[in-house]
Amino acid sequence: MLLLWNLAFCVSIFTLIMGLVKQSWRLLLISSIPTLPIALYFLMGAENAFKYVGFSPLLLLILTAAMWVMNKRKMKFN
Repeated sequence: MLLLWNLAFCVSIFTLIMGLVKQSWRLLLISSIPTLPIALYFLMGAENAFKYVGFSPLLLLILTAAMWVMNKRKMKFN
């Protein structure tokens, strides 16, 4: 189980970095998907400040939407 969490975390971090470097909203969306199981675990089970880790996919989805809007505006002006 821990191996799957570490793998999901590594995939998420790697695609987040690549998405920010390449300014790709698709990679940022892919980055938010592996964090969902980990986030749900912390939202449902944590009784302390670790439950706020559960909001990380929400932040990634907001970043994805912002990048998508920026790409749409760039395409409109070209």
